[in-house]
Amino acid sequence: MTENKDEYDDIINLPHHVSARHPQMSMLARAAQFAPFAAVSGHGDATRDAELAHTVEDELTFEDEEEI
Repeated sequence: MTENKDEYDDIINLPHHVSARHPQMSMLARAAQFAPFAAVSGHGDATRDAELAHTVEDELTFEDEEEI
């Protein structure tokens, strides 16, 4: 690990570059770049519908509870 550190000794303490051409991006805009996105449209709705269908099936009615 120390052998790789030696490769960067000439640049490790340089100041952070600030572009004169492009304004700094806001934290909100920067975070939006890394936010999750829907790679497959409709997939979230389909999985949510399937989850709800199974949840309804798994719930016991009052009558079912009395039988148990």
